[in-house]
Amino acid sequence: MQPVYPPAPPLPPSTVPPPGPLPVVAAVLVGCWTVAAVLLPQLVGWVAEQTLLASGLHQPVWIWPVVSLVTVVAVGVPALLLALLPRSGAVRATGRAWLAGAVALGVLGLLRMIPAVHHEAYLAAFALVAALTAVVATRLLRADTTAGTGGRDGTAAPDGRDGTAGVTPLAVAAGLVLLLPWLWLGALGGLLETVLAALAATAVGVLAGVLLDVGFWARFGAGRPTRPALLVLGGGSVAGVTLLLLAAGTGHSGAQLAMLLTLPPVGFLLGALQAPTDADGRPTGRAPVRWLVGLGVFGPLAFTDPEEVTLLLSTARDVPFWVMVTAGVGLAVALGLSVGYGVLLPRRVPGRRFATAAVAVLLVAGTLVYAGPGQPGLHGERLLVVLRQQADLRDVPATPGAAGRDARVREVYRRLVDTADRTQADLRRELDRLRLTHTPYYLVNAIEVDGGPAVRAWLSSRPEVDRVLVSQRLRPLPAPAGTSRGDAAGPTGPEWNIRMIGADRVWSELDVDGSGITVGSSDSGVDAGHPTLAAGFRGGDDSWYDPWEGSRSPRDRSGHGTHTMGSAVGRNGIGVAPGANWTGCVNLDRNLGNPAHYLDCLQFMLAPFPPGGDPFTDGRPERAPHVLTNSWGCPTIEGCDPQVLRPATAAFDAAGVFVVAAAGNTGPYCASIDDPPAPYADVLTVGAVDRSRRVTEFSSRGPVPGLAKPDLVAPGAGVRSAMPGGGYSVLDGTSMATPQVAGVVALMWSANPALVGDLDGTRRILRETATPVEASSPPGGEETSTCSGAANVAGAGLVDAYAAVRSAGV
Repeated sequence: MQPVYPPAPPLPPSTVPPPGPLPVVAAVLVGCWTVAAVLLPQLVGWVAEQTLLASGLHQPVWIWPVVSLVTVVAVGVPALLLALLPRSGAVRATGRAWLAGAVALGVLGLLRMIPAVHHEAYLAAFALVAALTAVVATRLLRADTTAGTGGRDGTAAPDGRDGTAGVTPLAVAAGLVLLLPWLWLGALGGLLETVLAALAATAVGVLAGVLLDVGFWARFGAGRPTRPALLVLGGGSVAGVTLLLLAAGTGHSGAQLAMLLTLPPVGFLLGALQAPTDADGRPTGRAPVRWLVGLGVFGPLAFTDPEEVTLLLSTARDVPFWVMVTAGVGLAVALGLSVGYGVLLPRRVPGRRFATAAVAVLLVAGTLVYAGPGQPGLHGERLLVVLRQQADLRDVPATPGAAGRDARVREVYRRLVDTADRTQADLRRELDRLRLTHTPYYLVNAIEVDGGPAVRAWLSSRPEVDRVLVSQRLRPLPAPAGTSRGDAAGPTGPEWNIRMIGADRVWSELDVDGSGITVGSSDSGVDAGHPTLAAGFRGGDDSWYDPWEGSRSPRDRSGHGTHTMGSAVGRNGIGVAPGANWTGCVNLDRNLGNPAHYLDCLQFMLAPFPPGGDPFTDGRPERAPHVLTNSWGCPTIEGCDPQVLRPATAAFDAAGVFVVAAAGNTGPYCASIDDPPAPYADVLTVGAVDRSRRVTEFSSRGPVPGLAKPDLVAPGAGVRSAMPGGGYSVLDGTSMATPQVAGVVALMWSANPALVGDLDGTRRILRETATPVEASSPPGGEETSTCSGAANVAGAGLVDAYAAVRSAGV
């Protein structure tokens, strides 16, 4: 039964007195300063974080606390003066709102210290802290009573709902319209992640309702229809700046950038929604603010992945592109709604039935958009459970030669599978009982599992589990990212890098081209139809694997894998070992990977299997490539820790498979070789030199714990190689240098089959025949001794294909 309230007292006939010109000018100046003081630190903080990430440096936890503190001081001091000094109630309310918004930004911004890979933990903490901030703000602002009905003293309109009966559905409808672009162009994470995003958005809506409550709007003439312009434009502008402050503190680094575009225009919408809603002209209060802001925040918070909003993505139409497109559409929608509501509501408020019907129509429309052109479904992260016991491969006989190597691979495969089957049995049964989807691995004794923080905590407590990592999962795009095609001219003879290392002399003088050797590539894929690569594809039903999309034939959209494979075995003068065969696997999609998919490809390289085959039972270890080229690394943002792939490279070492890996492009800083597998002792790590035989600035340096790295360098600046679609491109990076060293190993083993599988002997020859190079200095002009010696900049020197093949014995 609804309570019966006495009639409301009529509103006073007078309007809110306008402020004087000086306070207005002061408020405008402080508002402009606030916008600049918010946007600039947010942008600088994000770019600084991304630069550190791209440079391979550890991201200090103090970045966002410093950004938050700077913003609080820069905004808070003038806002405090604005809240205390002017006599105008509207101007003082402006200062109080901006001061409270700055403090909220400072508190919420601290939560970005939680790594982006732990997004669910961030959302849970954010929802809790935002809710507590709203409670504290309510208590602190309670004493601030204002003119008009329903001030901050808690006085409500007589219907008990702050007069929102007719306007709240209009606020919900506007929020759903703001959500439509995200339903169309975005993609959700996991179920728990989505629920936590909804809770976090709700908390922000509640907090906004506290800061922009009835008392705030009353200062700008809410409930007095004689001054709608002051309410919509004046109050809306102040509310927009307040929402800018809240947006800057909401979302992991990168996600807030979209909200900085879409949320501030909502202030004008809120101003329009505070127009009279009934015969008494009462202000509408907090409910429209909560609904509209909550729905406006939910879109960018739930439909973007902070790990994917990154400068590391190189494709032009990847997640950062679509986030900005969606934010731009959201900005246009918010401005259009503001104009429409601002014109309509001060004159005529649609009835509750009409507004409710509009909400119902928009709910149906949103569902159709999400299920149709959108990306329906949940695309949350998974967990990689690494078990304590790993296979013992120490006594596998190191028999050289092709036959001996094949026997070693078979024995290693058998031991790895036996160990995984035996030690994973109990955990697999428990996962089946709990109906948790899982994928077992043997190369590293591990299992990938669906689950959130609760599942992770349970798994971590089990005695057979060593640790649990997050396995990054990419969210789908609204349209394919497109295929990268080269714009360089084709080769006219052996490329400069081929001549620099003497590979062309190996072909012409020693009559060795890599025949009989297979090079395996784990990368973005390979275009098998490229003229320089088509003849080298090994073929059969076990030479290609795509764990991302399940493609049955080689493909490559980004071009990175085609380029690297071309440098290893491509013909027409671009590849070091043009007579060698190749196999491929996709471990990168849109330039991102995860520890599970890195293992998918490495397992396929150790024991290839046919399409749809079980890696545990259908592997063919005798078909393993002889040499692996790996122009990738697994950083922490993708879920890896420093040791996660260590058992995998140890297995290849025991099996006699030669592993070559890129040092990385995070130089010239010392100790910048840190993403697996480059730091491992049983991996030959390759840096880059330019045409002048000087180590490039971008080439990562050592040392790594207990080792000097890189092992060798090869040409990696301005390297021409193949691109998808038959084109060519000139690229820089240790990614370009690495496959050339893999090609040199293929030449050595082709020249002397007795050397196949002799990893120590091959490494020794490569180091002994390398030629010295000039090592560039790290930042500040310091000597190479700061990296504990030149060996941690250039390794043994520049690989010499001609000298290495001659030393291997032709």
